[in-house]
Amino acid sequence: MAAAAASSSASASPLLLPSGPRRASASRPWLRGGGASRSRALSSDAPCCCKAGGGSAAQCGAADGFTIGSGSSSTRRGLLGVAIGASALGLAAFDAVAAGLPPEEKPKLCDAACESELENIPMVTTESGLQYKDIKVGQGPSPPIGFQVAANYVAMVPNGQVFDSSLEKGQPYIFRVGSGQVIQGLDEGILSMKVGGLRRLYIPGPLAFPKGLTSAPGRPRVPPSSPVVFDVNLLYIPGLDDD
Repeated sequence: MAAAAASSSASASPLLLPSGPRRASASRPWLRGGGASRSRALSSDAPCCCKAGGGSAAQCGAADGFTIGSGSSSTRRGLLGVAIGASALGLAAFDAVAAGLPPEEKPKLCDAACESELENIPMVTTESGLQYKDIKVGQGPSPPIGFQVAANYVAMVPNGQVFDSSLEKGQPYIFRVGSGQVIQGLDEGILSMKVGGLRRLYIPGPLAFPKGLTSAPGRPRVPPSSPVVFDVNLLYIPGLDDD
């Protein structure tokens, strides 16, 4: 979700997901296997009946039938059928890779109906440049600086692609608010929330990720100091009574 505070690069934030290992572009087995078989079948070094009869290598390759190895015979038509079949399988696999799967639908705190209602919610802008909209105002207390908070979050780039989410992890994120454990925009945005509230934070670049976040499978890249959007649901404040 978030990285360490911009002013502290020494302590890595538990919200910052490490980049996944880059996948090397592996050659497809069906291409690799098909090529090897064909090379061995058409190799001029393989003994064939054409060579035994004194024919040239070119004539041997163009013969209607030839023998590979000791005693096993195959016709050109049979080999052509195998080659066409392998080609069709290969093209089918290539089309599946090229087409890809539809993007996975990630869980969100704000569904389609919520998104449409956001247009009518007034925007609040703070002195730091942070902007937010209260989707739901909580009825509990606001967290004091230094207290732990438990919250669910969905972090997105401006076009709506999710790059981190506590919902995918299956448990709320707990951190000490106002202590620099998360990015500045998230710290500031949660401090003025009340327990039970749901808020969308529009975090400007200077309050977000100074070094950015690299892309990973299923996660878009976040450029350095670029704006991000967080949906945050403040669940509870451990150790603080809901008076």
